[in-house]
Amino acid sequence: MEAKERTSNVGGDALQKKDQDIINAMTLVSLTNEQLQSLRNDGWENFLNRVISFYKNHEIKFPDMNDYYVPPGRLRRLFKKLNNRFYEVNVKLLICMACSNPANSFAAFDKKKILRLAKFYPHDFTKVDLLELEFQLVMYIVHVRNDARFQQVKDLGGLSCMLVETDKHKTFPYVYLLLKLVLILPVATISVERVFSGMSFVKNRLRNSMGDQLLNDSLVTFIEKDIFLQVSDESVLRRFHNIKTRRINF
Repeated sequence: MEAKERTSNVGGDALQKKDQDIINAMTLVSLTNEQLQSLRNDGWENFLNRVISFYKNHEIKFPDMNDYYVPPGRLRRLFKKLNNRFYEVNVKLLICMACSNPANSFAAFDKKKILRLAKFYPHDFTKVDLLELEFQLVMYIVHVRNDARFQQVKDLGGLSCMLVETDKHKTFPYVYLLLKLVLILPVATISVERVFSGMSFVKNRLRNSMGDQLLNDSLVTFIEKDIFLQVSDESVLRRFHNIKTRRINF
């Protein structure tokens, strides 16, 4: 039991590290998921009894385990399962993305997994394109591993820049296209999550009837508030005033 608890803690701590690579992160997620499932199937009663005993010994009121979990300041909701956040397709996608990592002389490179990643983009890679991509990958990995300029590249963003600087993005256009899609994916995912999170604050009960344009404008200022905080009120007034001639000055 204690070993399972330690595994979950180690996995949680490791996933908080900014430099955690995707393959190790997904391995930790899978391991943590297995340990939690094992706890649910074969150790839950014992674990629960220990918790109840701790509560009684310290005269703490034990919560109703059949009730819903209510996070402070949020609507009542159920716990999110780990599988809902890291389901099988997500894990496969992330692991395939990691195979493009240039660290340690492209040690994570795996042609089969990179081709599998391209299949997640059927609108960008036809069957013929996939054949061309496979051919380019064979030549690409030899070129970048033998080019000293790529030895200092540590991440996908740096790899993309180096491919452009060395004109290899023209030599391996399909590899470069896939790399751009890989770079866009995390940004797009995070942006969507930020928008939906921000919408719950911007379009509340009192503003439920606002139009789409006002909603879009309000979301931009809310989500990018760090940028807009740097804009002075005077600049906004001047911009608004210069749009067209008005009867009075602001």
